[in-house]
Amino acid sequence: MFEKIRDMADRFDEIDRLLIDPAVAADPAKCSTLMKERARLSKWAERYREYEKLLRHISETEAILRQEQDAELRAMAQDELASLSAREEKARLDMEEFLLSEDSETSRSVIVEIRPGVGGAEAALFAYELMQMYLKYARRRDWTVELIEVVTTDLGGLNYGTFTIEGEDVYKFLRFESGTHRVQRVPATEASGRVHTSTATVAVLPQAEDVDITINDKDLRIDTYSAGGPGGQHVNKTQSAVRLTHLPTGIVVQCQDQRSQIRNRELAMRWLRAKIYEHEQAKQKKAISDLRRSQIGTGDRSEKIRTYNFHDNRVTDHRIGFSVHDLNGFMEGEMEEMIAKVLEADRAEKLKILGAAKK
Repeated sequence: MFEKIRDMADRFDEIDRLLIDPAVAADPAKCSTLMKERARLSKWAERYREYEKLLRHISETEAILRQEQDAELRAMAQDELASLSAREEKARLDMEEFLLSEDSETSRSVIVEIRPGVGGAEAALFAYELMQMYLKYARRRDWTVELIEVVTTDLGGLNYGTFTIEGEDVYKFLRFESGTHRVQRVPATEASGRVHTSTATVAVLPQAEDVDITINDKDLRIDTYSAGGPGGQHVNKTQSAVRLTHLPTGIVVQCQDQRSQIRNRELAMRWLRAKIYEHEQAKQKKAISDLRRSQIGTGDRSEKIRTYNFHDNRVTDHRIGFSVHDLNGFMEGEMEEMIAKVLEADRAEKLKILGAAKK
């Protein structure tokens, strides 16, 4: 079970060797990428190396017991071995729990995509409110947000919105937000007071680094065009918007919300890398372990995960059967309790499967 962490610890050591290589040190972009990867792996490497050190100490103490003839020294070694064994068991359990609650992606920043589902104008309005909810939650956690592409309707709804959220453990806290979100309320345009049901879909993609996905220039088509939307004459007169097409997969992304073409291209590349990473992960889905598949949701946009009932001031997560009776606060980004319950349920499910696997 710990092979995954051992590989991460080995990669951590390899990065340390690379960073002192003069050829690597002379490449700022490469150094930056390696430092980001190193930071992501450090907590794994530290835990595993401490565990390895403990195992070596146990082995050395067992060797002393086999060779030592003096009764007093043997008794001391036995006491030491009992203490070490207890520490090893606790460390092993801690490692297992750490593996269940974390994986190599949890520390990543994310790209969020939000689109209206069924419900017409009301769905678009709800999608816009969801986007604002996540932006407020990100601010509460001191994460950094940057818009990639946001297209609104004439009524103030959202046609589609894509933005980055960067910070510590962003994907850990937002990964289970992917899916279909349903709203039940009386629309402002409904004269009869009848409750409508509308939906919006959310996709949370972990950002991929250069070390995860390499995009060759020959596989990329880059188009520039005049951006539309807010920004006055500048966006309409300059070729600041960027569209990227990845020819091998057919994945297309575009970014127009930044005034600079260079910045739009940089954000579009991040989005494209995340989409390709998602595409590759989907191709490997059959090879994913049962432990990985045991997560409380598939992350698919078609999966209905949550209902927002405005009449009852309640938001309910259907995967865990848990409700928060402060929908207004929830929409203001006060999502901590719900997210904690979802993470707790996922960890409990993994522990159950791990226990069954050991029997």
